[in-house]
Amino acid sequence: MFLSVVSRPVYSHTISMSRLFAGTPFDIPPTCDRCEKLESECQCEPIEPAKEYADPSKQSARVRVDQRKHKRKVTVVAGLSPEKSDLADLLSKLKSACGAGGTIVEDQLELQGDHLQRVKDEMLKIGYRVR
Repeated sequence: MFLSVVSRPVYSHTISMSRLFAGTPFDIPPTCDRCEKLESECQCEPIEPAKEYADPSKQSARVRVDQRKHKRKVTVVAGLSPEKSDLADLLSKLKSACGAGGTIVEDQLELQGDHLQRVKDEMLKIGYRVR
């Protein structure tokens, strides 16, 4: 019976890391861009105040299904003012509720597919009036 001896290479220098993220941007505590203090010590005022939107119960939307080229159907939500409502957030909620893609075109929300009843139910649940 023969025994084989496996030798490991010996390095002349050793690498030691004191922290997991040493030398990366995650190792440096976040600082304010304006005063360059740590964010926990920063006294600067916020750059943009949070935008106030109108109450959804005071807004009404029209929901319809359009047919595009090659008989593709698109659910369109129209009648919402972009100044009074957060269209991007509403589109995100509707896309996840329907499991479909969508976009904002000319102050209208467009969802791919025929999701008329699902969109109406979701908007009523959020608080919008739907026609």
